[in-house]
Amino acid sequence: MRIHIVAALYVLMLARFFAFTRTEYTILLLTIGGVISAEAVNTAVENLADRISEKRDPHIKIAKDAAAGAVLILAVFSVLIALFLFGNIEGFISMYNFYGSHPLNLVGLVLITIIAIIFIVTAPRKDKTENRDGGK
Repeated sequence: MRIHIVAALYVLMLARFFAFTRTEYTILLLTIGGVISAEAVNTAVENLADRISEKRDPHIKIAKDAAAGAVLILAVFSVLIALFLFGNIEGFISMYNFYGSHPLNLVGLVLITIIAIIFIVTAPRKDKTENRDGGK
């Protein structure tokens, strides 16, 4: 989920360099919301499935795989949407000119990138040895 959030923030931050219409911004926001929502549903399905049974169950595996597959499908289509929306070379030129003429903003972008990487990498890990009922 952290990767999706960071990617969404970068997309929104860099979208200002492209001359999007209201409709294009709406498509962008719906795409971001869809991917994050699908990831939230996937997380819910996986956590619930893990809570229901400690044993391997083929039905639970199918449910978890289907939820993860839904996120993957939506992510692939969101990349295609991004290619359509961000396929305008003038936006990239505008971005290059902005960061080229404002070095402090470029430094800020680099710092934000470092913070984003730390945010993603320091995600708490799920302990597989932890008792499934929360230690009760």
